[in-house]
Amino acid sequence: MPKGGPDGGDGGKGGDIIFLAVESLNTLLDCQYRQLFRAKRGVHGKGKDMHGRSAADLVVKVPVGTVLWDDDSGELIADLDRPGARVVAAKGGDGGRGNARFATSRDRAPRRHEEGWPGQERHVRLELKLIADVGLIGLPNAGKSTLISVISNARPKIADYPFTTKVPGLGVVRGPGGVDFVVADIPGLIQDAHKGAGMGHRFLRHVERTRVLLHLVDPAPDLSPSATERFEIIMQELKSYDSTLADTPMLVVITKMDVPENREAAAGLKESLVKRRLPVLEISAATGEGVKELVARTARLLKRMRRSS
Repeated sequence: MPKGGPDGGDGGKGGDIIFLAVESLNTLLDCQYRQLFRAKRGVHGKGKDMHGRSAADLVVKVPVGTVLWDDDSGELIADLDRPGARVVAAKGGDGGRGNARFATSRDRAPRRHEEGWPGQERHVRLELKLIADVGLIGLPNAGKSTLISVISNARPKIADYPFTTKVPGLGVVRGPGGVDFVVADIPGLIQDAHKGAGMGHRFLRHVERTRVLLHLVDPAPDLSPSATERFEIIMQELKSYDSTLADTPMLVVITKMDVPENREAAAGLKESLVKRRLPVLEISAATGEGVKELVARTARLLKRMRRSS
């Protein structure tokens, strides 16, 4: 400033990159198509002590249940497990200081200033774990999609070939006594799924958050391996992926009881499971047999768990 002191203003701060969990999203597809997020830089300071404007934060919306990892170090950044949860994944750089900040009684017109700091750069890996009260598990074509379409508002693709369900689906069930709960249809698991076989462990992670598991088993006698062995395959996959999953409260659901030849095989399977003190129900989603009882028992179990938690 002619015949006066310094008047250089400070620079503005760069924008932060914030991840925000919202209920309106169900997938991470938006982040798959756009993989580079860059917040804007702050505005330079100007004369007449004019500070530069700080840039707006860049908010990236993701589904509830998104887990953020630092892809370089493997460190957990945040678990956005509730609506409105947010985390600053990368901080914007601070603005520099103008020469007005360096004026002293001895140096009334300093010519020094401070450069701004660069913003944080980070490689972030996103992982989605569905948040549901109940998870439907079982081998492909065990009847999971048919069941969730009958008991909830979900409308999944239903067909008679393996891996019809390729994306986990959610449905809301209206239980008796006003006990509503969310059910997740987990795509069919196969042997060695925990190692990546079939659909792989991409979907086993969705089981981690569920309070109750409904283990669906097709008792068809003409399938190989046997119904009991098919039950054991899924149990082993749960234990191999996470030893604590096998301890999740579980109802074993023998499906497709509308097929006459399944009756005898189902009786043998039920007997072996009851000996292991496992709760077993027989249903037919096609005819509705046993479905109301299944929903009621699931609701009662969830109600007890919610009271104790």
